[in-house]
Amino acid sequence: MFELIAVTSRALCPGDLPGRIGALCAGGIHRVILREKDLTPGEYEALARRALAAGGERVILHHFPAACAALGAPRLHLSLGELEADPALRERVELLGVSVHAPDEAVRAQELGADYVTAGHVFDTSCKAGLPGRGLDFLRAVCAAVSIPVYAIGGVEGDKLSQIRAAGAAGACLMSGLMTCADPAGAVKALRAALEET
Repeated sequence: MFELIAVTSRALCPGDLPGRIGALCAGGIHRVILREKDLTPGEYEALARRALAAGGERVILHHFPAACAALGAPRLHLSLGELEADPALRERVELLGVSVHAPDEAVRAQELGADYVTAGHVFDTSCKAGLPGRGLDFLRAVCAAVSIPVYAIGGVEGDKLSQIRAAGAAGACLMSGLMTCADPAGAVKALRAALEET
């Protein structure tokens, strides 16, 4: 099954972020990565508590391992550097994701026990202004390098999903569209319907 993962951004989200997370889950999103690295640990934990109440086990915490322990939410996403600096984090969570930007980084993440990787940025994106996307050949190379699931990230929109799936990815991460749309649940349903048609 090709999975859709929402990546959060408070800066893009009009209104209540936990409410949007709940709506995304109601629409059938597979996972939500709560990526709000600019918060203090205390602020993040408070937001994560509300996000977990809205999205339950679909919510993956990001960058703040202490929040996983404090909230009993053993799902964590890290940069490769963060995991390399503290490999023992692998043993503290049940689901571990790692961001990678090259095939060899994906191999390293797998060696350190990652359950999945996000690979990017695949397409041009305003989040990485001035840096061209690495492209589908990059994504294919990452998928070929590891046996764990690979999720494309960066500039992903609905019209790119079939290309991402054909490249061998297990799914795709979306941020801007799902953070700004007027109907989050409807947007996810439309994405899922489009995948079923291709």
